Amino acid sequence: MQGLIQRVKQAKVEVAGEVVGEISQGILLLLGVEKQDAEQSAQKLLHKVSNYRIFTDEQGKMNLSLKDIKGELLVVSQFTLAADTKKGMRPSFSSAGTPEQANTLYEYFIAEAKKSGLTVAAGRFGADMQVSLCNDGPVTFNLAV
Repeated sequence: MQGLIQRVKQAKVEVAGEVVGEISQGILLLLGVEKQDAEQSAQKLLHKVSNYRIFTDEQGKMNLSLKDIKGELLVVSQFTLAADTKKGMRPSFSSAGTPEQANTLYEYFIAEAKKSGLTVAAGRFGADMQVSLCNDGPVTFNLAV
């Protein structure tokens, strides 16, 4: 499972001009599902996203997590994160999970994030989405589990 996280001041996702998910300070998570992923992968990634220390403390050091700052989480499905880009000039998606598997794990991830006490917003799986954000820093990390 791939998770590209961006520390944001705010972010939103729109589908056909309608805002379907929006957050203030927190993390925008682009979530990619691969064939070998299961609920355990989602649990591990959620733990990392929730506790990864990417927010600054009083000394200006990245020492606080999403949970520490009581930030918000915007989860957007991102099929292209599963791409193999090592060869040629066109990405291969042979390692990507099926749409059914990916949607199931995407919905599971969101439900578990909400159960953990996070404030969560989400995109719409499989939709043509437009994502807007103010990347704070910029700070971006690729988390793999």
